[in-house]
Amino acid sequence: MNSPTGVADTPKVPSPPANGAPAKRRTPLDVRHLSLIGVLLALAVVGAFTKPDEFLAAENLRLILTQASVIGVVTVGVTFVIIGGGIDLSVGAIVALASVWATTVATQDFGLGGMLLCSVLVGVGCGLVNGLLIAYGPMVPFIATLAMLASARGLALQISDGKTQVVTVESVLDLGVKDAYVLGIPPIVLVFAVVCVIGWLLLNRTTFGRRTVAVGGNPEASRLAGIAVKRQRLLLYLLSGLCCGIAAFMLIVLTGSGQNTNGNLYELDAIAAAIIGGTLLSGGRGTILGSVLGVLVFTTITNLFALNNLQTDIQQIAKGAIIVAAVLVQKGRSSHD
Repeated sequence: MNSPTGVADTPKVPSPPANGAPAKRRTPLDVRHLSLIGVLLALAVVGAFTKPDEFLAAENLRLILTQASVIGVVTVGVTFVIIGGGIDLSVGAIVALASVWATTVATQDFGLGGMLLCSVLVGVGCGLVNGLLIAYGPMVPFIATLAMLASARGLALQISDGKTQVVTVESVLDLGVKDAYVLGIPPIVLVFAVVCVIGWLLLNRTTFGRRTVAVGGNPEASRLAGIAVKRQRLLLYLLSGLCCGIAAFMLIVLTGSGQNTNGNLYELDAIAAAIIGGTLLSGGRGTILGSVLGVLVFTTITNLFALNNLQTDIQQIAKGAIIVAAVLVQKGRSSHD
């Protein structure tokens, strides 16, 4: 095809690396993913050795997946935000606010559809506020989401008056019983799986995913390349809010109630899972698979400690050690890239 100047356009060919080395190709499973799978297998061996009857029981394995599902959906949204160069400290508070708002008497009058819609709209609304403050404020993500954390928690407390709001809608409660299982799998776990698949496709097979990585890696170069950086950041926080709304409804189904204490420390668990899964805190790199494996590692550790009646403080120390090790591995890999 000829350009307006009459000179034939030449196809753009990516330039080779400056050092002449071949370009690295991404593989579905990198070393970090394999390492996390190894950790999961090691934890399974520990569980099988210490509590063989309890840990390997189908009911316990379902419990692990169920517990991982709610925080896992939140982690998918957080992973996108971190890859895009941001941070979201408000996800736990948004889950609490959405769960409380969706379980008020007025909302429950609209049934399952009304509760689900309310939960999602609250999550997206909070994400919109975060995105506008950060992208167009402009405000530092840490400060904006910290303010949302405090505000959402306060509003959840005000709406619930500090009381547990019990769900009375039978169609919602029925989703948590065994009769609703599909091939022995709870609906909550299926929702988690669907969110993970959609998240993976969005990050790896769409322009939105490529723009997210570009903005997180170098926002100025992305702007010069024609990417609407502010809009992309806004969309990332909307996505995070959407995941929080979905997770809030899953938590409602799981507990049959809405509480202002829901989602406590979810922000730390989600960020930690993303980090040990290989997502760089500085942005520009991360995988959905890694984050999911990170969630499963933490959930399995929690399950093992509960089965063996070990103290919670030791569990927190173990999680902290894993996070430190993951960050050190990140730094080591970055220095060799």
